[in-house]
Amino acid sequence: MVSYADFITLLFAFFVVMYGISSVNEGKYKVFNGSMSKAFGTKAGNGDTGTGMSEEEMYFKALIERRNARLAEKFIKQQERMKRLSEALNSKLSSFVSKGAMSVTQSERGVTLDINASMLFQQGDATLQPEAVVTLTDVAKILAEEAMPVEVEGYTDNLPIATAQFPSNWELSSARASSVVRLFIEQGLSAERLKVIGHADNDPVASNDTTEGRARNRRVTVTVLAPPPEAAISTGAN
Repeated sequence: MVSYADFITLLFAFFVVMYGISSVNEGKYKVFNGSMSKAFGTKAGNGDTGTGMSEEEMYFKALIERRNARLAEKFIKQQERMKRLSEALNSKLSSFVSKGAMSVTQSERGVTLDINASMLFQQGDATLQPEAVVTLTDVAKILAEEAMPVEVEGYTDNLPIATAQFPSNWELSSARASSVVRLFIEQGLSAERLKVIGHADNDPVASNDTTEGRARNRRVTVTVLAPPPEAAISTGAN
């Protein structure tokens, strides 16, 4: 019976360790270390390695550092992937970028393609022009090589619109973004990856007091969302 009880105790300890490894952080480690010390009748700090840390603390510190290293490597690879995507879009759309009709930017959120609405639609309309279809088809081919989610957002200026098709700028901005998404789906992008957002005249990038400013505010943005970065676990070391 004593041997059996020892075996069950060790088996329990093993599964506790496995759980601790799967989702370890500083707070959980302290609780786990205290529990292990009570279970085995030892005091924290026993087995000092000469670094001011016990063997258990050294072991879990090594586990945390290895996990942090894996997270850092994964984050670097994600950033390189987003950089390649940004470069591919810039290369394909260089003629439009140089004219100021488009811009490609990379941020922590992802890669954003900002398109002036004047090159996509007639004023007050949400039907893609033939030239825009060709350009967006090239964009879709690049995006089809990725699996990351894509947000398409429509923006207008602050001039009101009130037609049977578009009672307000909300409907117009949403319809324009939807036109781009429909084309992407026709070109092979999975609908599950895509999201449509209409902002109307909110979030302007320029003043609506001038013709030039209103033209800049009428735009569609296509953002390829980067995978959310996993927070590195603090080891408490400086």
